[in-house]
Amino acid sequence: MGISGLRFVITGSADGIGAGTARLAASRGASVVVSDVNDEHGELVVEEIRAAGGKAIYCHCDVTDETQVAALMESAAREFGGIDVLHNNAGIHESMISSGLSLESMSRQTFEKVMGVNVTGVWLCSKYALPYLRKSAQASIINAGSTSSLSGYPQCQAYGASKGAVMQLTKMLAVDLAADGIRVNCYCPGSIHTQIVDKFLAAAPNPQAMLNTMTMTHLIPRMGQPVDVAELVCFLASPESQFVNGAVWIIDGGSLAWRGTLDVLGMEVNA
Repeated sequence: MGISGLRFVITGSADGIGAGTARLAASRGASVVVSDVNDEHGELVVEEIRAAGGKAIYCHCDVTDETQVAALMESAAREFGGIDVLHNNAGIHESMISSGLSLESMSRQTFEKVMGVNVTGVWLCSKYALPYLRKSAQASIINAGSTSSLSGYPQCQAYGASKGAVMQLTKMLAVDLAADGIRVNCYCPGSIHTQIVDKFLAAAPNPQAMLNTMTMTHLIPRMGQPVDVAELVCFLASPESQFVNGAVWIIDGGSLAWRGTLDVLGMEVNA
């Protein structure tokens, strides 16, 4: 079983969790479409996958641009003969585009940009992948949520609102697409070492204090790595998860399992 032979489209896969998933899926025999707005990094991921013997192509796509999204799905299906798995990974945090993170300082444009990429992008990609997913016997959509889908964090108004919407959109799509045999699931990572986290920390008034806030709740005493999430994505795409649908998977090192920090347990975070 596994994911060998499946055809993946992964948005936002030039870096971070998307790139980690592309590498892992390709190493297990999947054909991968790497997609992003960062063409340089996206092409490098594809080169790395091909050098390791995997199958991958790169397609530029801004997930808020309907024309580009349609072209992405057409290119993926043309190159690999169809689409089996859509991994809606593309996402941004307000700290990536603005220094105004409070309610009074954030602009409407910033809020709507985050919602556009993180929510509308998921909807558009799902819409335009649908005709191809319907032809697959192992079709699934896997959406990137966050622990902020479920809990509040400072300086995360737009991001948290968008990820809460992604979690609920996942359930609605699972219901609407069940008759088509398309599973739709969502994963909610804790603090994973990605570009978004680096920029979020850099924007914090006290980066070290914010890092402690993000990691001292992890019962597994470290920050997560992209490959940790990639393993879950590959499982959700595989036949082994065939009875999993409309689900929200928390992958946060135990952060939301309790109300405390590791110093209470006499533990320290491993660098």
